[in-house]
Amino acid sequence: MASLKKLASQTVWYGLSNIAAKLLNQLLTPIITYMLHQPAAMVDYGNYSTIMTIISVLNVVYTYGMETAYFRFSSKYEDKKGLFRTIFTSIVVSTAILSAVLMLFTGPISQFVGIGDHPEYIGWCVLIMALDTLSAIPFAKLRQEDRHRKYAMVRIMGILVNIIITIYFIAYYPTQIAPTDTGWMHTWYANNTNVGFLLMANVMASLVTFLLLYKEWLTTSLGIDFNLWKKITAYSAPMVIVGLGGMVNETMDRIMLAKLSGKPADVAAIDVAIYNANYKIAIFITLFITAFRMSAEPFFFNQAKDKNAPQTYARVMKWFVIILCFAFLFTALYLDVWQYFIGATYRGGLGVVPILLAANVCLGIYYNLSVWYKITDKMHMGMYITFMGATITVLINVLFIPKFGMYACAWATLITYCSMMLMSYWLGQRHFAVPYALSRLGTYLGVILLLFGIQYGIWHLIYNVWIHLASATLFMGVFLLVVAKLERSELQGMPVIGKFLRKG
Repeated sequence: MASLKKLASQTVWYGLSNIAAKLLNQLLTPIITYMLHQPAAMVDYGNYSTIMTIISVLNVVYTYGMETAYFRFSSKYEDKKGLFRTIFTSIVVSTAILSAVLMLFTGPISQFVGIGDHPEYIGWCVLIMALDTLSAIPFAKLRQEDRHRKYAMVRIMGILVNIIITIYFIAYYPTQIAPTDTGWMHTWYANNTNVGFLLMANVMASLVTFLLLYKEWLTTSLGIDFNLWKKITAYSAPMVIVGLGGMVNETMDRIMLAKLSGKPADVAAIDVAIYNANYKIAIFITLFITAFRMSAEPFFFNQAKDKNAPQTYARVMKWFVIILCFAFLFTALYLDVWQYFIGATYRGGLGVVPILLAANVCLGIYYNLSVWYKITDKMHMGMYITFMGATITVLINVLFIPKFGMYACAWATLITYCSMMLMSYWLGQRHFAVPYALSRLGTYLGVILLLFGIQYGIWHLIYNVWIHLASATLFMGVFLLVVAKLERSELQGMPVIGKFLRKG
């Protein structure tokens, strides 16, 4: 129980910081979609979404599993400073090499993503990736040392910088300053596009984040223990495939939507913009997943040697699934409200949101299940699972995007994550058996699908938003009552809520 309380405490801290950070970051979505609502501006947002997708994929190559390796070796390697020095030095060297190579191909890459007139934007992207990579291991160090306050502060400061600069360039400068400005800023602004302004905001945010972490990297001398480095890279190498497969599953659909729809480039870019904006509405579930991953990864490694570890992992899974189910309902049932999170011109894709929410539930469960191949050092198994998922993603999108567009992307995401979840469970029980409460988990998942199905029917039968909100609130209450009934014994032992459930 003490270990679960520790995980809960860490999740709250990292959860609050990540939820605050992501919520702040998500403020960019309504800002961008409400401001960039004209067709040409939507094309810019679509191209920007494609660029950020490529950055997400390349970030996996830049970090090549070193964050997970740092947690793994921190749990069994006494010389923590030497471990950090070796991993950070490796990251510095590889980042310099990868960045130099990418800079040689700025022209072709800019043509591919639709910004051929501005190849310099690719250089800005390389700078973003380099700074984010150099910040990754210092961030991991803060997590490993439970320095959650600094972790939260640095994360939030970087995102605030991003928001402020985005608002300045997209909303404030063109209306308040540009009409009378004749200086160098006016010239620079006139020679750039919305894509450039959004990228520049990311550059400044990444720079501020890196500088705020100076105590973690400036006090570390560079040097590599090659014997240790060989062990680390042998462990982390499969993570590159795992990570790339994960990025293919998570983000590659934007690129395929842009390239495979058969529509003119500007129309396809608008489709990408709409899909990406609606994808952001599913953020509520990913907030919990991210918060959980931040705290759970070091927790699972530290608990691995405990004889009761399987039972602990099973309880963690149960409560995590309950939280995911709550997040699903909170978002899916109240789409009448959540739709205002994005501009009106982007709401044509609202139908993909429930599909993506269900996909993210499967993804969250998969992340929890994936602990088995990390703590048993069977990273190659994770590679096989993600390779299977990436194959499914590519096949479904290639076959169905020309006919079904963004809906093919959404269903491909759901089918992929569901398949990975089931495969991870099947393999995990053979290599590291965990007594998951399958009937209980199935009950919760079945209940939320039933409740959403009823709400979906109400939407199509009754066109009254107040009735929609009333039924949504009723169904949320039903789910909470189901949880209270099934988990009464555990809830009674919890602070605050327990006193309302204890028998007299």
